[in-house]
Amino acid sequence: MVGIEGVDTRALTKHIRTAGAMKAVISTECFDEKELIGKARSAPGILGRDLVKEVTCQTIYQWERRGEEAPPRYTVVALDCGIKWNILRMLVRAGCEVTVVPAHTRAEEIMALHPQGVVLSNGPGDPAAISYVVDTVRALIGRLPLFGICLGHQMLGLALGGKTYKLKFGHRGGNQPVKDLASGKVSITSQNHGFCVDIESLKTSEIDLTHVNLNDHTLEGMRHKTLPIFSVQYHPEAAPGPHDASYLFDEFVSMMKRWTSAQTDRH
Repeated sequence: MVGIEGVDTRALTKHIRTAGAMKAVISTECFDEKELIGKARSAPGILGRDLVKEVTCQTIYQWERRGEEAPPRYTVVALDCGIKWNILRMLVRAGCEVTVVPAHTRAEEIMALHPQGVVLSNGPGDPAAISYVVDTVRALIGRLPLFGICLGHQMLGLALGGKTYKLKFGHRGGNQPVKDLASGKVSITSQNHGFCVDIESLKTSEIDLTHVNLNDHTLEGMRHKTLPIFSVQYHPEAAPGPHDASYLFDEFVSMMKRWTSAQTDRH
């Protein structure tokens, strides 16, 4: 566990507040200031860098049920861009049988698994750098219900024709206030992201903006007006609220129920 001392953390905070998030270095081996600054400056940035390929699973697998959850009613595919296990646990508790697939899995491969819904997971880095995943998401739109979380929200934004950008200050921690624009309810959410979907880039004739961050008024959630698609920028599987956002998993299940019923009626 690395610790620091002799640092004016308030001055550091004020510096970051003005300059924005930046590279930094801490070392227990090298103590040469110029060399350390050089190491920080030469470290690769995250803009345009595909970090998903470093964290995704390599093969398809079934998430193991523990026996105490609700009986499975719906089959779900989770696209793993660095997915948190608690997302999978929450899906199971909501009544889903979950198959996890690697980020490079194409849309037709996902459809061949016959899911009733797809979860687009969280993950690290720049969403614009993973165009292959965005292409997959775009190819799934309109074919079955989609639920995006964090990076999944950003990928949906890109797939729907929007743009993303790097925040001056990333959203970190378990005390981020998010307002539901329909109900006016404020939830305390857990967040860990440095990129955001540009509100101005979305076609509001097709998309409802559902949630905003009360600290900087950036987009925290959206829903398609006619298709079974919704997403949030924060982490509903984390619980600082402690149950403020868990309803979103039930909402996804309800969306799959309506979609499945509509498909049955058509046939």
